[in-house]
This record gives sequence, C-alpha cells and structure tokens, in this order.
Amino acid sequence: MLTHGLVVLLSLCAAIAMAIGIVVRQRATLDVPSEHGVSTVMFRTLLRRPLWWAGTAVAILGYVFQALALIKGSLLLVQPLLVSALLFALPLSARLAHRRVRRSEWLWAGLLTTSLAVFVLLARPGPQAATATLPVTAIVAGVCTLIVVICVVIAVRVAGWQRAVAVAVAVGVLFGVVAVLTKVVMHTLDERGLLNMLATPAPYLLVFLGVFAVLLQQSAFHAGALQLSVPTMLVLEPVVAVFLGAILLGEELNAGRYEAIALTLAIAAMTAATVALGRDEGAYEAELELQVARSGP
Repeated sequence: MLTHGLVVLLSLCAAIAMAIGIVVRQRATLDVPSEHGVSTVMFRTLLRRPLWWAGTAVAILGYVFQALALIKGSLLLVQPLLVSALLFALPLSARLAHRRVRRSEWLWAGLLTTSLAVFVLLARPGPQAATATLPVTAIVAGVCTLIVVICVVIAVRVAGWQRAVAVAVAVGVLFGVVAVLTKVVMHTLDERGLLNMLATPAPYLLVFLGVFAVLLQQSAFHAGALQLSVPTMLVLEPVVAVFLGAILLGEELNAGRYEAIALTLAIAAMTAATVALGRDEGAYEAELELQVARSGP
C-alpha cells in the first residue's frame, strides 16, 4: 500500500510540473510567426528565450518524477494519472491571463478529480506476463515510426488546426513510446545497476526520442487550436503507453468484472473532462495570441 501511494504521489508531482511546463512554454511561442510553426527558425528563437528554458526545466523535473514513479509503478497506473496536468494548469493559466476560472471549468475539474480518484483506488496492476519477442518489438517500433513520420509530413504541408492535431498525434505517440522506454531503463537500473543499464541501447534511444518529442510538442503548442492539440497529447500518451506496455512488457490490470466497468467509466470521464478543459484553455490561449498580434508592430 505504501508503494502504491508513493507511486501515485510521484505521478501527481509529475503532472503538476508538466502543467507548469505546458503553460510557460505555450506563452513563450505567442509572438512567433505562424509560418515558422514547424521549422528551425522557431527552435532557434526559443533557444534564446529564458522563459522557454524555465518552462523546459520544469518539464524535465516532471519527467524525473515520472521516471521515479515508473521504477516500482506500472504504466497502467502512472500514465493515466498524468492527464491531471490540465487540472493543475487551469488555475495557473487563469492567474497568468488575469482571469477568473469559470464555473463550468470547475465542474469539469471536479469530474476529472473524481474520476482520477476512482481510477487510483481500482487500478491494481496484476503480475507481468512474458515480455515481447524481438520480432514483435521490431514490428511495433516500425508501426510507431510510420505513424510519427506520416503525421510530421502532414503537419509540414498544412496549417492551423490541422497542423496542430497532426503534430499532437505524433507527440502523443512519441511520449507513449518514451514512457515505455523510461519504464525499461528505470527497471534495468533498479535491477541490474547503472553500468548494465548503460550497456543497453534503451537509454540512448530514450534521450533521442525525448528531445525529438519535446521539439515537436513545441510546434504543436505554436500551431494554434490548442483546444485540440493539448487534450490530444494528454489523452493519447497514456493510451499508447498502456497499449505498448501490454504488448511489449506484459502488463495487465488485476480487476474483476465490476471493477473493469468502473475503470472504463472513470477513463471515459477523464477523457471527456480533459478534452473540455483543453478546449477552454485553448480558447483563452487563442485570445491571448490575438492580443499579442494586435499589439505588435
């Protein structure tokens, strides 16, 4: 029970840091021209901005909390809890935008909180089955790579909400893969030590995909239609991570029929609340971008 509670606490700390990182990094891109949404120009611009570095540092801290939670925690428990990032981003975003949180937002936040509580109480991972074979792992890696490449190609060719959604899907898939790799790396570190962990390709692939995912995420923040991109990322990441965890690591829930029904309803409620909160957050971000554009030269 203590381990379960500690995993939940670390996951919530990760969500809080993620929320701060999202809000701060969103604001760092407000005045970047839309034509540079998926380009090296935007990245070079952000690298010169302390605000972006501050948001990135907090996001990295969130990842550290996530990694610590995954040492003993299952992907089935840790990843869905990260959708609560929007719950923490709500008051912070409102404070920075000098506005009050609306009643509907508090209601959605309450639904998200309740569904998260139900999920935490019922989501008990069962014993792991055998891990996937090398051919299965290669096929899964190929499918994930193909999805990301297709999304990036589409994002380069379109603009507006279509670009935002395309990049968000790629980011969600990438962060789902990153979560699985993090679980593998932290488990290897815990069981076999640092030197044995560094002797595997997993930590180097993790760093590469993590950096790439962060850069793509910044493009999604900038592409507009945040009411679509942010919920897409936050919902798709745990879905991909849990799905890959089941296929590659043999993770599964230890739940009876009624518990499974309750978990399904809780996940559906979490998804609906996340989309609703993301829609409201995106509307305010769009309004803020318009204000910045009007005040420019």
